[in-house]
Amino acid sequence: MRRTIAKASFHTAVNLLAFALLGTAILAITYNQTRERIAQSVEAEKLKLISQIVPQSLFDNDIIKDTLSIKPDALLGTDDFTVAYRARLQNHPSVLVMEAVAPDGYSGKIGLLVAIRENGELAGVRVVTHKETPGLGDYIEIARSNWITGFNGTSLAKYQDLDWKVKKDGGQFDYMAGATITPRAVVRAVHKILQYYAAHRADLFAQPVITPAEVKK
Repeated sequence: MRRTIAKASFHTAVNLLAFALLGTAILAITYNQTRERIAQSVEAEKLKLISQIVPQSLFDNDIIKDTLSIKPDALLGTDDFTVAYRARLQNHPSVLVMEAVAPDGYSGKIGLLVAIRENGELAGVRVVTHKETPGLGDYIEIARSNWITGFNGTSLAKYQDLDWKVKKDGGQFDYMAGATITPRAVVRAVHKILQYYAAHRADLFAQPVITPAEVKK
């Protein structure tokens, strides 16, 4: 009798363990597949935004394959490696597209994609990710307003350090009443990425190509 009970208990335990392992495996597979889909979706969105800020007239190379690994840097607001895309025209450097993060948005981090011409002038800026208040701080999105296009053509040469603020703070950049924290964060981040570019300009187009997949290794 005792052996029968023990045997039944053993089989029950084995079955429970098997179900637990199976459940864990299914969750792991689902998580990995979901993570890959999300990563692919984010990458596709980046490529769409790149086409908005780097006109075809500015490059004749395969910008998606001419990539560069960028180490985390305080001026970029990044804490992990990111990928930069290099546009070239007739084998000459034309535009560099970099990722940056504004860490001090109203509701957290704001992910940016910034296109900088070889001469240090901004070709364009787009918001990739954010959690700003809908209907208030989300006007930084190109789909909501043209505010983000105010960076086009600006540079460290055209604006002094004190100019890189919203007009409410004595700077050159517009803002919407009731939502100044968000644009302040974006303006600061864009200013810093231009400083990063100015400090590393000579190396950014000279370094060897590295694919996005290699950056993640």
